[in-house]
Formats: sequence, C-alpha cells, structure tokens
Amino acid sequence: MNIYIDFDDCLCESGRAFGRLAADLFGKNVPYDEIRYFNLQHAFDLTDEQYDELLIKGHEPDFLLSFEEAPGASTVINEWLRQGHNVSIITGRPYSSYEPSRAWLDSHGLQDVNVYFLDKYGRENFLKNCNFSLKLDDYYKMQFDYAIEDSPLAFRFFDHLPDLKVMVFDRPWNRAAAFPNGNYRRCPDWETIRAIVAKQQEMK
Repeated sequence: MNIYIDFDDCLCESGRAFGRLAADLFGKNVPYDEIRYFNLQHAFDLTDEQYDELLIKGHEPDFLLSFEEAPGASTVINEWLRQGHNVSIITGRPYSSYEPSRAWLDSHGLQDVNVYFLDKYGRENFLKNCNFSLKLDDYYKMQFDYAIEDSPLAFRFFDHLPDLKVMVFDRPWNRAAAFPNGNYRRCPDWETIRAIVAKQQEMK
C-alpha cells in the first residue's frame, strides 16, 4: 500500500513550537488548545510583518530540528516499512528546509522515508523565490491508499483519489472542520492510526 503523511503536526509537534515562538517574539500567549486556526497569522493575531518574521525564524534549521516527535510516529511508520509498504512524506514546507527536515527524519529513525516539498499553502511571501521540489502535476500522478493529514486546507489535494482513506490527526485547529466524505476519520494518536490501517488490511 502507498501512504501519504504530512510532516508538521502529524510527525512532529510544530504547533506547540510555533506557539512558544510567537510568545517569545511578540508576547502572543495563546494556549495550545486555543489555537483555532491553521493559519498562524490568524491563530496568533499577527500583522503581516510579524507573520513573515515568525515564518522566517520558524524555518531556521535549529528551530526545525527542535520539534518533538508526535508520540509513536516513527514506531508505526517503521512497522509499515518492514511490512513492505511505501511511505511518502508530503510537506508544505519550502524546499529550502530540506536539510534540517531530512536531518530530523534521520535522527528519528526514518532514514528510509522519502520526503517531498509541495506548495500546499502559497507561503512564498515569507521566503523570496521560494521553491518546492514536487510539482502539482507530478503530485497528482501519485497514488495513495491512506493519508495522514492535520490541515483542512490540504483536503483539496485528495479530491482526485475517491477511495483514499484519510486519517485526520486531531488538532485544535481542525476540530470544527467539516469532512468532505465518509472516508475521513479523526484520529487522536498514532496508535489509533496504526489500528485503523491494520484493520483495513485484514478486511482486504
């Protein structure tokens, strides 16, 4: 089987890290469970200039490398790899973050996982001449059986796969989201995700 996994807030605790960064930079103290918007500018009530600064500092290597792993992520993914499944990390990070992103994956035991950089959110405003390694036309040629994603803004990238099973990693900013169809299921943790995929495989 082919599995799509988003990077931030599926593999790692990016939202918590950006919450601390917004507090440090601008005194915006928003408790994690009150981060109601995926868009960080809205989540922390930032000006355009503050938002750009947050994203620039938030994509510096040391900051990206500091993210904590979402509990159980690497264990489940490596189990899938041992079973012969194909796992692809499809991130909305710019390609300029490749080296720290790859280093983070490697340091968490995910050396055998491919990572692709797709412009999901149009964030070129904070890094001039921002590049992405995966073009939309090539992404739409990829086939997936399962997807793990936290952002409602990314759901549109699944419209071409009517049989795709989407596991929405439960985060405060997606709790009010309407799911496009019955193939979407909210998951609180990686153990739940592992169990869902295992059950689906047993049914085939």
